[in-house]
This record gives sequence, structure tokens and C-alpha cells, in this order.
Amino acid sequence: MAKIKYYYDTESCRYERVQVNKWDIAFNIAGLLIFAALFGLGFTFIYTKFHKSDKEAELAKEVEELKSYYQLINKKLEESDKVLTSLQERDDKVYRVIFAADPVPMSARIAGSGGTEKYADLLKKGLKSEDLVLNTLQKIDRLKRKMYVQTKSYDDIMQMAKSKEDRLASIPAIQPLSNKELTRLSSGFGTRFHPIFGGAQFHPGIDFAAPHGTPIYATADGVVTVAQNNFGGYGNEIQIKHSEDYTTLYAHLSSFKIQKGQKVKRGECIGYVGSTGFSTAPHLHYEVIHKGEKVNPVYYFYNDLSPEQYDKILELASRENRSLGAVDSRNIKIQE
Repeated sequence: MAKIKYYYDTESCRYERVQVNKWDIAFNIAGLLIFAALFGLGFTFIYTKFHKSDKEAELAKEVEELKSYYQLINKKLEESDKVLTSLQERDDKVYRVIFAADPVPMSARIAGSGGTEKYADLLKKGLKSEDLVLNTLQKIDRLKRKMYVQTKSYDDIMQMAKSKEDRLASIPAIQPLSNKELTRLSSGFGTRFHPIFGGAQFHPGIDFAAPHGTPIYATADGVVTVAQNNFGGYGNEIQIKHSEDYTTLYAHLSSFKIQKGQKVKRGECIGYVGSTGFSTAPHLHYEVIHKGEKVNPVYYFYNDLSPEQYDKILELASRENRSLGAVDSRNIKIQE
């Protein structure tokens, strides 16, 4: 049974009964409910803040693990960037120096890969760790850009190396026949006594005395431009064009092993020693023509001789001796 409440009326000096209407009761109940709700929410907030559920604890642990993985990824990215920087320095200061090429401009190496607009779809998701994710993605994009530039640089170097290899292969660099003991060089480059015409005449090449049928080898890569009988002083003659700068000539052969237009490699057998043309004995007359001018072939024997052997052959080639059969270079028309 509800308690009846009274209040003292000072005017009438009597206790009057308190009259309670329905709205007062409703407001009181509503206030009580609001207070209870607020108290419940506050208690729940405090409880959940200091007492996490198993699911929340698991998610919190996962977040911490993801942060540690993020730090590890960033560390790996920094290490990869340092390795790439080292490769870039080696590229510019070693490889490109070897091939006399300009270094890759720094502006090309550090060129940007676009702003954050490329990540618009990701930004729309409103990630809490947006800065962290964007920072990592931008580092990855910069590294990919540097790697691409470096890969293209290596492609250029490979092309330069191939070009240099081809260029070196087209320069005469070996003796045209086997002469390990250095005993076959019979006449050097320069003025020599001619055995047929007599008197001192210019000898535009080097003579190698060798038995009839001794193999003769191409001294550099090239294309055979002449393989025929000269009907003159050189007899059976071969000319090989190695590049715009170099041509070699092989004279007095007994026979050919190649034909005009054929590509040959350094060290490939092209014919055999004979005594055709103006020749007094089986031998090979060998010439090197550089940019249209006949030069001393002995300077092009560096590839198959030791320093001591090279010094010796230089000394042998400088001796005054008799040519086995050569004509003045002015009577020879070089066929290009």
C-alpha cells in the first residue's frame, strides 16, 4: 500500500495531504529510468575499458603483431633500398666507366611514381591506419621504380658489352698460322731486299716461312671479300674485311678453304700455305690494312703471345732480312 505524504501549511497551520498527479509519477519514473540507463552505460564503459573480452583481447594481440610485421617490412624495404643504391653506384662508377658511357641521371633514378590519387580506392575505405598503409605502399612503389630504371640500365650495359665484344673480335689479334716457337717469321714489315726484282723495296706485310699445306687462320672475325688467284705477285690471295677500319690480306696460298662472301671467325682455317705468285719458297705473306693504310702486322699479335714472346717477335720482325717474295704495295689494289 502506497504511503500517504503530508506537508505543513503555514497559512492554515494544518498538515495537508500531498496530492500527486499522474504526470508527476510519469516524470519521476522517466527520470529514474534515464538515470539507470546512464549508470548502466557508464558502468559498461568502465568495465569494458579495463576488462576486455576474449575476442577483444585476441584482436588487440593481432593488431600488435601486425604492427611488428609492418616494422619488419619497413626494415626489409630500407635494406633493399640500400642494396639497390649500392648497385646504382657500381653501375655508374664501374660498369659505365668501363664502356665510357654517361651515368644514369639522378633525376631518372629518383623519379616519382605518382601521388596519393592512385590509392583513391583504398582511401575511400577510411582506414584508421591510413598513413601507415600509404607510407608503406609509396616506399614499395619508389623501390619498384628504382629497380625498373636499374634493370633498363643493365640492359644497356649488356648491349654495350656485346657491341664491345663484337668490336674486339673484329680487330686482328693473333698470328695467321701456328708459330708457337716463333721460328717461322722470315721477313718483317718495311724496306727489304727483293729476291726476284733485286734491290731494296718496301715490304707491306710479314712473311711466315712454313711447309706447303700448313693451315692458315683468320686473325679476326669478318667477311671474305677476296678469294681468288691474283695472277700477280700475291698469287692465290684472300682478303677479309673485319670492320670499317680493318682488312687483312693472305697471299701465296696453295688452296682456299673458304669462298667469297663467307663469314669467318677468328682462328678459323681459311686456306693453306703455298708458293703461288712471285714467291721463291712456300710461305705466307700477311698484311693488316687499317683505314686503307697498310700497317705493321706484328703489332696485332698480342692475343696469343706472352709479353716475353711478344718482345721477341718484335725483335725478330725488326731485323734486316730477305723477303721470300712480295711486291711494292703501290702495285696492289686493295679490294674493299
